[in-house]
Amino acid sequence: MADRPDIPAGAPEEEDEFGLPPRLVEEALEAVTAGDAARLHARLDPLHPADVADLLEQIEGRDRRALLALWRGGVDGDVLSELDESLREEVIEGLAPGELESAVRDLETDDVVDLVEDLDAEGQEAVLGALAAADRIAVEKALAWPEHSAGRLMQAEVVRAPEHWTVGEAIDFLRSGVRLPDQFYHVVLVDPRLKPVGYVTLGRILSAPRGARLRGMAEDSFRTFHVEDGAEDVARAFARYHLISAPVVDDDDRLVGVVTIDDAVTVLDEEHEEDLLRLAGVGEESLLDPVLATARARIPWLVANLGTAGLAALVIAQFAGTIEALVALAVLMPIVASMGGNAGTQSLTVAVRALATRALTRSNAGRVIRREALVGLLNGVALAVLLGGATALLFSPAIGAVIAAALVVNLFVAALAGVLVPMLLERLGVDPALASGTFVTTVTDVVGFFAFLGLATVVLL
Repeated sequence: MADRPDIPAGAPEEEDEFGLPPRLVEEALEAVTAGDAARLHARLDPLHPADVADLLEQIEGRDRRALLALWRGGVDGDVLSELDESLREEVIEGLAPGELESAVRDLETDDVVDLVEDLDAEGQEAVLGALAAADRIAVEKALAWPEHSAGRLMQAEVVRAPEHWTVGEAIDFLRSGVRLPDQFYHVVLVDPRLKPVGYVTLGRILSAPRGARLRGMAEDSFRTFHVEDGAEDVARAFARYHLISAPVVDDDDRLVGVVTIDDAVTVLDEEHEEDLLRLAGVGEESLLDPVLATARARIPWLVANLGTAGLAALVIAQFAGTIEALVALAVLMPIVASMGGNAGTQSLTVAVRALATRALTRSNAGRVIRREALVGLLNGVALAVLLGGATALLFSPAIGAVIAAALVVNLFVAALAGVLVPMLLERLGVDPALASGTFVTTVTDVVGFFAFLGLATVVLL
């Protein structure tokens, strides 16, 4: 393979197969500093919109504004869709007159809705004002549906055909010059009242004889969603039933749009990211959020953790005499609490994810609880043998027995808490991903310290 011009001969290959090429950010900023628009276009124009958005997110605000001023016409609607929500308004404001109109003109309505729903009123009006009248009406109608619903997720552009049509009639229609979506996977079959009754994949249409009836080629996977169905439920249905696209209907069961697989994948990705962030008590935040806003969002859960830590400290205070008499206990206490916290987090992560995907339900809750309890018990016994033996050698057999017993108790309770706490919170209508971590940590700390110090008091004193 020939040496690449931007990597010295013999240098290690550091470029990832995906993402921004090495030094591209530096080269783009060098072109901006030199005011070399041709060089900047040469480096950025070939990039995928996701990579352009990544580059804009990596550089400082001052450099970003300078780059946008020099790279006129480079930002299109796909780049705006890929941008982090916190940056969209800034980038839109940095576009020259006419650029915004050009950027959003070719976007599907679902992409425009995703673009504008988090903007302020001024930003929304700027984007909506750049749309054609028909597209603006479609976007405004979609924005009227509840947030995180199928109505918000769908695109209004649908390829539909009467159910009695033949393959030849469908092909002639598709080639007639009618405006078609940039990407579509099915032709939706409708009855005279515009109610969807099935769909046919493009592959089936292209491979069938012209005289074949579309109704006889409909896919078994056909199902519809109501405009007010939750976006997460829709996305899970796509994953469960291996859907590519699905029609969306209104209260009269009339076809109003279609959800496609790319939108479903985006929802699932956002849901997974949200659950991960909430398990850590940080909510929805990104690396681009201001320092003050980030600190303000994190402090409530830190204060809550401070209060729960006080409960653990209160338990320790009850055994101050025991700790004073046996200083070795102070050395070993954190081990018991830490191991319980880790075990609880393992069970908690599995349970929260299972609740989010509807894999953990009332029908299998008992089996899952028993499973996690047994896992916690087995791990507790294994760790008790290891740590109890080491403690017996370093301190005394009695202390080794105490910490071994405390580990078994705490890991067993931690595993149970990791499942029961999120299940209880969900039953109470509280998001398990957001609140479970604090409660599970409290349980493992309190039980761990109480079991260890309580047994030490009974056995050693």
